[in-house]
Amino acid sequence: MNIVGLITEYNPFHNGHLYHIQEAQRVTKANAIVVIMSGNFVQRGAPAIMPKHLRAKSALLSGADLVLELPVCFATGSAEFFAMGAIALLDSLGCVDSICFGSECGDSEILGKIAKILSEEPDDYKKALQNALRKGMSFPQARQHALQEYFINNHFDANALADVLSQPNNILGIEYMKALYQRNSSMKAYSIRRIGAGYHESELTEKYSSASAIRQSLAKDSLSEGIYRQLPFVAQTIMKETFDMRYPVYANDFSLILKYKLLQETKKSLTSYMDVSEDLANRIINLRNDFQSFDGFCDALKTKDMTYARISRGLLHILLNIRTEHLANYKKNGYCHYAHILGFRKSSAELLSLLKGTSKVPLLTKLTQTEDLSEAGCQMLLQDIFASDLYESVITDKFETSFINEYRQQIVKV
Repeated sequence: MNIVGLITEYNPFHNGHLYHIQEAQRVTKANAIVVIMSGNFVQRGAPAIMPKHLRAKSALLSGADLVLELPVCFATGSAEFFAMGAIALLDSLGCVDSICFGSECGDSEILGKIAKILSEEPDDYKKALQNALRKGMSFPQARQHALQEYFINNHFDANALADVLSQPNNILGIEYMKALYQRNSSMKAYSIRRIGAGYHESELTEKYSSASAIRQSLAKDSLSEGIYRQLPFVAQTIMKETFDMRYPVYANDFSLILKYKLLQETKKSLTSYMDVSEDLANRIINLRNDFQSFDGFCDALKTKDMTYARISRGLLHILLNIRTEHLANYKKNGYCHYAHILGFRKSSAELLSLLKGTSKVPLLTKLTQTEDLSEAGCQMLLQDIFASDLYESVITDKFETSFINEYRQQIVKV
């Protein structure tokens, strides 16, 4: 069996994601697709617009065979941790042959070359990086400067490098490939060129808009014809059936819970959370009396040296009680400790049977199946359950529906 792994958020599932599934199958000639998907919170430091089981259902009805949840500590982490967590999970399944990801350049060769340098850190690169940091550059700026210098000194095309490093999906692709190198993984990497609007585009296009544009349009116009054009038919149906009952969910829906949490914290306690530096902790304490909303507080905290996304991730980690020591513990013990199944195709029995024999981590179909989990795995699972229950609580309050805790959520089968 030839199996390809896709690392996704599907926030929400749209035409570009369907194209990715179809192209991944064509390029890799895979006969099974395993999707690693963020749960109810995503990498930009925000809740997903729709619950994870609805997004998983869209993926399964669009050609995916199996959807596994990326633990929340990685799903809400920096690009490096997001990538390492997802690659570690795919690698631990023991039967995935390749990964396929979308990028702006679509060139796995140049992305792999950069990833190898970042992974191996040759002396020339390290010296250039240290010099750039001493000049006061931020780490991302220093890294780009060091890479350009290394490319020039080794007769690579430095102009092409600048274009590659300016695009978010290229950067994420580099992190995937870096994780493959660092794990010495046998999985092969394929990249396909993204089509349609760019990652940060905020306006809807005819057919291939960014997820960001769809979310913004949804906030302004509810479900419009413009949004329907961006979605495969199966995703349209799911969104129509569950609108204003299960979604949309926004960061500001968590504002009061976040303020309650911030009022309990001190400068010292805040720095124990992932992505909360001493500078950010000071700003939070100094400005928390002006807190009005999650989004508004992110804007108020933003500085030249602290991006909105970094701040949003920090605040989300405070909300979800994800601390730096937790990630250090998971990292030390192999990153991912289980594979939580969100859904599968009934026709994929052969894949599930194979996984039972090859997976190096427990496959969880029920959250009570913890007897084979390590101590770190139990802690990771409890964080996932808490995050999902908190998200479900907000849905319950916003749409006046019955609360369904994470233990009672059903696996999606199509």
